[in-house]
Amino acid sequence: MQRLPIGAACLAAALVATPSAQSDLDALMVRVLERRDDNWKKLQQYTLNEHQTLQITALAGLRIYGFEREYLWFPREGFFVRSPLRADGVTISEEKRREAEARWLRRSQQREQRLAGKREKTSAQDAGDDRGPTPGDLALPAFVEDIVRQSFEPEFIESANFLRFKFDQGQYAIAGRESMLDREVLKIEYYPTLLFRENRTRQTDRTDRRRDKGDVSRFEDQLNKVSLVTLWVDPAAHQILRYEFENIDMDFLPAPSLLRLDGMRATMQMGEPFPNVWLPASVRLRFRMKLAAGPFEGRYEIQYRDYRLPTVTVKVK
Repeated sequence: MQRLPIGAACLAAALVATPSAQSDLDALMVRVLERRDDNWKKLQQYTLNEHQTLQITALAGLRIYGFEREYLWFPREGFFVRSPLRADGVTISEEKRREAEARWLRRSQQREQRLAGKREKTSAQDAGDDRGPTPGDLALPAFVEDIVRQSFEPEFIESANFLRFKFDQGQYAIAGRESMLDREVLKIEYYPTLLFRENRTRQTDRTDRRRDKGDVSRFEDQLNKVSLVTLWVDPAAHQILRYEFENIDMDFLPAPSLLRLDGMRATMQMGEPFPNVWLPASVRLRFRMKLAAGPFEGRYEIQYRDYRLPTVTVKVK
C-alpha cells in the first residue's frame, strides 16, 4: 500500500524554491534528537505523581477489563523510586508501599551495577556523573544523599521515549506551523525507515541469526512502511513538545481472520514544569482490534503531574 504524505506537495514546492530546505530540516532534527534525553538530568531533585488508567471495552462500550493506579516518584539514595499510592481507589498500606519502594530501589541499584560493569568491560567513557554544575541559585534539599545520580533513564522518561527515534535523513517533511504551549512550533511529519530497525548487538548463534534475520527484517520493514509519526517541534529550543504515532494499515499481520488491528494511535505530550526544563506530561494509547469473538477497543493513559522541588531546602553554591 502506497502512502500519500499529507505535506508532500508543500514540501516539494519549498524544495524547488530552496534546494537546501531538506538539509536544513535534517540538521534541525539532528539537534532535536541530540537534546531529547537531556532534560530529566537538569535538576538533581524533584518529585512527581503518576496516574495510570487502562480500559478495554467490547461491543457497545461493555467494559471487559481495566485498572486505575497512582504512584509517587521521589529521589532516594541517588535513584528515582516509584511508590504505589492507590490501586482502583484503594489506598496501599504503608507496609506494602515500603516493600515496593525497597524492591524498586534494589532493582535500580542492580541495573546501575550492570551498566557500570559493561562500561568498564568495553572501556567506554567514565561512569561518573556527567551533568554540569548546579546553578548557584538552585535550592536543593538538605538530604544531599538523595540527589539523583543514576545513569539510566527513569521509567517515566522511558515511557515518554517509547518511540526511540533514530536520525533518518530525508524522511522528514514540514506540514505547517502551529501554536502550542504559548510558542510557535513546526509540525513535522516523519515517514520512518529506521524506527523499527532493531540494533542487534547480542552475540547469537550464527545459524539462528541466518534463520531469523530475514523474517524479522521483513516484519520491521513492513512496520516502517505503514507508520506515520507527527512531531511538534520548537525550533528555537530544539525541543519536541508532542508527537503522535499512527499505524495506517496493518493488513500484513498474520492470521487476519483471527486478529485484525483496525487502528492504533499513540500520543506523547511534554510540559514545562520548571523554567527551560521539559518533562513528560502524558502518554496516551488508543487501539481497535477485531477478534473472532467481536470488536474490542482499548485505551491506556499515563499522566505525570505535580512536578515539584522539595520544600525543605538548603542553599548549594
